[in-house]
Amino acid sequence: MNKYKKLIGNTVIFAIGSFSSKLLVFLLMPLYTRVLTTSDYGVMDIIVNTSNLLIPIVMVSINEGIIRFGLDRSVRKSDVLSTGLGVCLAGFLVFGLFIPLMKRVEFISSYTMLIYAYVLAGCLKSVVSQFVRAIGYVKLYAFDGILSTFTTVVFNILLLVVFKWGINGYVLSTVLSNVLSVLFLFWIANLKKFVKPRQVSPAIAKAMLVYSLPLIPTTIFWWITNVSGRYMVTYFLGESANGLFSVAYKIPTVITMISGIFSQAWQISAVTEADDPGQSRFYSDIFSSYQTVVFMCASGVLLLIKPITAILVSEAFYPSWKYVPFLVLSVIFSCFVTFLGTFYMVAKKNAMALVTTCVGAGLNLVLNYFLIPKYGVNGAAFATFACYFTVFVLRAVDTRRIVRLDLGLGRMALNTLGVAAQALCLLYEVKFLYPIQIGIVLLLCLVNLKSIGRLLFQALRMVGIRL
Repeated sequence: MNKYKKLIGNTVIFAIGSFSSKLLVFLLMPLYTRVLTTSDYGVMDIIVNTSNLLIPIVMVSINEGIIRFGLDRSVRKSDVLSTGLGVCLAGFLVFGLFIPLMKRVEFISSYTMLIYAYVLAGCLKSVVSQFVRAIGYVKLYAFDGILSTFTTVVFNILLLVVFKWGINGYVLSTVLSNVLSVLFLFWIANLKKFVKPRQVSPAIAKAMLVYSLPLIPTTIFWWITNVSGRYMVTYFLGESANGLFSVAYKIPTVITMISGIFSQAWQISAVTEADDPGQSRFYSDIFSSYQTVVFMCASGVLLLIKPITAILVSEAFYPSWKYVPFLVLSVIFSCFVTFLGTFYMVAKKNAMALVTTCVGAGLNLVLNYFLIPKYGVNGAAFATFACYFTVFVLRAVDTRRIVRLDLGLGRMALNTLGVAAQALCLLYEVKFLYPIQIGIVLLLCLVNLKSIGRLLFQALRMVGIRL
């Protein structure tokens, strides 16, 4: 199959499975912001993000090793899954020793056992779903995304609306959905035939751990970048301010949703095409189109941010739109950082991924400390943007050792200036806001006209229309 068609085809399949679950973030926001107070939402956000930090630590990022080694044709699949499950369960047993310590942490002490349930279910779901994707069951992976969305909605309605369990109900909804997903994938994909712990190759298990372990600090540093601002907003400004900031974070997820769907397919193509003589041209073409999609989505979000917020959240959460502009800018460069990070995965060279992430996390902490007390929540939003922009620059320079990628820096600069202008117009609520915003969107369309045309041409060819 043509490598471009394969990438587009996998992207479509992952979109079918992921779009519904990502869209859920938007569709359920009216429910969450009406059954939870701004303070409750802030606490819930801390619990979920703490759990999401712990998941890769507990499983020593073995899920990353599963996708990389599962795609390797020379590695037995039973070695990959057996190693993944063994590491996951061993890590969780060690994690159990820290229950007394968890109960001493002020923000989460009352929810310790809930966090443990969330972490275990999350670890198992990550291992199983990554393995299913790695062995080529992309359609099953996509269908599981739809199923998980359905079960999450059902549990949310049941636990939040019917039983009114508040924060506990929100977290348990995810736990129960993940458990059902694991059971479903094991049954349909007959994964038990791949579970052979006594036959695991020590060499493969060691190679997977050597590959995965350096990603733990990388994960921690990314968590610092993405979440430390929320902890510091809570510390300096209170839980209600963090509730607004957390809701603001949800709005740009339309961009990360599209990027995340693409990234799942992109990882597969990047690995399988790594030895192709024309890889640099292929990678550059894909990034050109990717850049256009990310910037145009960002511009659209900024154009519609006020009405979107008014529709999605209750009145108490409406002021959250003021914190979205800098978050949109940060999401743009986080997408580019993720794209470039794939090359570290392909080359199995994670050291610089760790170094660049460490620099970004350190910068983020410093900026949060100085900017939040002075500029409030937008100080945290700007710190996130500055961090991702810095990491992008570092990776853009460093990954040239691995692949010669044409980033289209001239067009990127124009796109960045256009989106930044939209963000500033929103922040200062200038006169004639919408005419100015629409004008900038049209200018960006002109800047990206060639790439937009190429994307439309490829889309028409995919559905059988030839011009």
